[in-house]
Amino acid sequence: MDEMVLRSIIKWPDVPDCFGWLALDRRGQWRMRDEYAQAHQLPGTVIAHTALNDYIARNYGCDSEGRYFFQNGPQRVFIFLEVAPWIARFSPTETGLELLTQCHTSINPQGALSDERGNIYIIGHVPCLFSEKLHEGVFIERNHLSVCLLLDHDLDQFSELAELRESACSFEGSWNWNGQRLPLDPILSKELSERFHFVKSPDH
Repeated sequence: MDEMVLRSIIKWPDVPDCFGWLALDRRGQWRMRDEYAQAHQLPGTVIAHTALNDYIARNYGCDSEGRYFFQNGPQRVFIFLEVAPWIARFSPTETGLELLTQCHTSINPQGALSDERGNIYIIGHVPCLFSEKLHEGVFIERNHLSVCLLLDHDLDQFSELAELRESACSFEGSWNWNGQRLPLDPILSKELSERFHFVKSPDH
């Protein structure tokens, strides 16, 4: 987290939280949702400014209730999640591939899930800023086990790594990650938020 953000929390500790104005879509894009977008349940406008995107990514975290937020100076801006708190993508390296989040942090995968809509989710440890609800100015960086939606355009690459068979609601099997066979299990999309303890639409 940025040092200036931490200083601002100490200086202005009682700034009200903000809800509904910022979203993370399934492509890993941050979206600004004005009053019209919120009232009509629209996705909002993609934030294209590179420096602002990086600022959000550096100050992205979650609290003990599973609500994800952007700490914008002294104000906590809670985020509407279209699908999941993290969006994963493959990134080539000199030795192979790595998995990165929308915040450009590395994912240490432990397995994957496939849902009834054809989505693939990576289960893995992700570095994240964590804040206890009652101590909002104190942040701990944790590598916590979470779920990351794999970008649609990386599905073909994932299928090349996987050995699949049909299950009742989707697919199951295994996939190869840097020489290690990891499980691929089916899941219903409605089960994700409870299993991985995140709130898609914080409203208080």
